[in-house]
Amino acid sequence: MLADDEHLIRGALAALLALEDDLQVVAEAGSGPEALAMALAHRPDVAVLDLQMPGADGVAVATSLRSRLPGCRTMIVTSHGRPGHLKRALEAGVKGFVPKTVSAQRLAEIIRSAHAGNRYVDPELAADAISAGDSPLTVREAEVLEYAENGAPVAEIAERAALSPGTVRNYLSSATAKLSAENRHAAARIARARGWI
Repeated sequence: MLADDEHLIRGALAALLALEDDLQVVAEAGSGPEALAMALAHRPDVAVLDLQMPGADGVAVATSLRSRLPGCRTMIVTSHGRPGHLKRALEAGVKGFVPKTVSAQRLAEIIRSAHAGNRYVDPELAADAISAGDSPLTVREAEVLEYAENGAPVAEIAERAALSPGTVRNYLSSATAKLSAENRHAAARIARARGWI
């Protein structure tokens, strides 16, 4: 199964993978909730998930699939290979974490490897994660800080993160304090520079 909110990328990937004799794309999805529903309906051997999708990101979908469809291996394909994302993905049990710059042929090889139960992490992303160190931020703090990075108001962040505005303010305040930043924008810059968002 392929899940990516960018239709062109998802369609191109499906077409390229269809050229492989031993791979068949049984379902496609454009959002996190749709990916979960399609996986439960079609029961794929491997779910290739975009990291950032509306409704629920690829790691959240992988986490749900781990308990609801344990036979399905999950992989994250992303253009946002931050160390914090990699750590969350590994904690969710994903078998592959690769950048969108990977070739279709290489992706097919990694899908086969994931299906066999092996883990593959792009070496460059792994090196970045090791050098960034551990983030003091919780998953939710990192998420709201990333939403705040481009100056989004609290109400918009709350809507995107499916949280109340008060909860968003609490997460932003906590993240700002943990990073010893003067405000949430500075905290976001620090977290981005360290690879935590």
